[in-house]
Amino acid sequence: MSFFATESYFVQGCEDAESSETRFRLCQELWDKIKTDTEVLQDELNRKILDSLLDFTRKCSSTRQNSDWASQMRASEIPTAALMLGVNIPDHDMTFQSLSDMLKQSVSPHVASVQAKECGALKHLMKKVLERLMDTVVVVDDEDEEENVETSPRVHRSVHCSLGILCDWYAARTKKSATGTPGKKRSSQVRDEQQQPPVVIIFKDLEAFNPRVLQDFILICSQYIDRLPLTFIFGIATSPSTIQHMLPHSVSSLLCIELFQSLSCTQHLATVIDKLILTSHIAFKLNGKVMQVLIGVFLYHDFSVRNFIKGLQLALLEHFHSQPLSVLCCKKKKALFNVTQLSKPNLDRIRQLPSFKRYVEKQEAQEQVNLMTDDSHLKTCLVGELVSLLQKCVEILQLSKSKKMKNALVQLEELLARFKQLDTATEMTTTVEASIASPIKNLRKKTDLFQLQKTLLEMNESRRAKRLSPFENLRNEALKFIDNLVKSHLSPPESQPLYEVCYYSSSATVRRHLNATPRTSIQAALSNPYHYLQNDSLKSEDGTVSNAAPDICIAYKLHLECGRLINLYDWLEAYSTVVLAAEGNDPDSEHFGKVDEVKHARFIRAVSELEFLGFIKSTKQKTDHVARLTWGGC
Repeated sequence: MSFFATESYFVQGCEDAESSETRFRLCQELWDKIKTDTEVLQDELNRKILDSLLDFTRKCSSTRQNSDWASQMRASEIPTAALMLGVNIPDHDMTFQSLSDMLKQSVSPHVASVQAKECGALKHLMKKVLERLMDTVVVVDDEDEEENVETSPRVHRSVHCSLGILCDWYAARTKKSATGTPGKKRSSQVRDEQQQPPVVIIFKDLEAFNPRVLQDFILICSQYIDRLPLTFIFGIATSPSTIQHMLPHSVSSLLCIELFQSLSCTQHLATVIDKLILTSHIAFKLNGKVMQVLIGVFLYHDFSVRNFIKGLQLALLEHFHSQPLSVLCCKKKKALFNVTQLSKPNLDRIRQLPSFKRYVEKQEAQEQVNLMTDDSHLKTCLVGELVSLLQKCVEILQLSKSKKMKNALVQLEELLARFKQLDTATEMTTTVEASIASPIKNLRKKTDLFQLQKTLLEMNESRRAKRLSPFENLRNEALKFIDNLVKSHLSPPESQPLYEVCYYSSSATVRRHLNATPRTSIQAALSNPYHYLQNDSLKSEDGTVSNAAPDICIAYKLHLECGRLINLYDWLEAYSTVVLAAEGNDPDSEHFGKVDEVKHARFIRAVSELEFLGFIKSTKQKTDHVARLTWGGC
């Protein structure tokens, strides 16, 4: 589990090491289950669009083999699939990876994926395509050949960047495949599809490509279409009109484009929430505020389901790290708590939970004493509570056998009968006209501002104090009944005892991690390294930095005491003094205060790191000074 650094993160700062190890294991197992379920769910959601793309590539490959005139005309064009993926860019990588794997398994082994950031020029695009198709080193020109051969770990011979080379390589591969498969005779169509698989090139982010580079590449590929069965797949995040904006008609006419629409990111997220979060198969839950934060990040940042899952992962980690009672979470579907973990410390922690205190306050006096003092009685009640909760679930789910639901059904039928007895339209119209007609007449007569304001206030008061009609009374009664019915059966988790064990509710922590402020985090780390490193030797009083802190922290603290321009020599002297004190050298010794080469190098590295982070910069005013760029704390 790459997100969780080490088990020491859980053990750190915990009194019970055994409990922290158990929580770490439970957290890891639970996340592995969530991750596996997420991957399976995403494969199911993308299955339809991926199968359509596979059928498209197969159809294009078989069309080239036909001899009729229409097929030959289409064969002169490059088959192109325009895949509409939406603006959720972080989720595209997983989709393209699944597509590439499926293409290689069932359609063609010749698949190459390229991104705009690695194809700034035509030669770079050619180089990436050839390298990933031929699995060899490709040199752009003679000047780069020696460098590529020396630095590349591959053992294949390097080739020059040309589609002619790719055509020769493809012909050799297909010829070898044709002569190297003995066996019984097959139909000509099947034999041709297997011997001449398409060459698929995937452009992951079409909008980011240089239009000129893309145009030139398509023009060159069109000249080799009779020798190379090319197929393009365009990954589009915005609109299909992107192709028209990037490619002129003279270029787009060389493509045979078919549009494919993937599942929208909102539908994807709704399915993930329904199948992963609002389910009884996973003991870990999020409360409303945390869910609101994650959905807010999704809606207002990147529409990425992948990042939503990362937020869920963060909440899972924080819950198991910060809540010792999370060790009670049970992986079994039919159990609410892990009864084997009801130790004396955990029972004491349960008694400190706010939800449990509220539960105890509702009990009788003797029961309150037993719950707060008798461990055996508390264990029994925690397991009795389990049976009662399961029984409530059964009653709610089995509507036909629930007495409460039958009573509710009877009351609803009575309300419906009373509604049918009313002449609703007539009474509503009469009431509205009677309450509004008189003030409106007065409003038309009055013209000055004072009388207008007085009339409007009278209208407002009359609306508040007006007598409700029978329909309105019955409507309010029905709404109150439905509201009470929903609240009685769908009570929020915060109202249940011990909800803290499975529910994570710290929305502020999730918001702080997901909506991070880099400058605040960097300044906090440099000002107080103990906050992140948790090393006791770095503890210090407020406003100071320990002389055992990292070099960059010492240099940062010293630079805060300077003005707009910082003298590098004075800064070095102050840094050396602090470091020597940390090493325990005698201040009265002859060599104290002298800067050796090691300390000088450490200081230069610290200053360079501060310059890289944007705290200082070199200045032309004084060669031996640097300018300070930041002011004020966080």
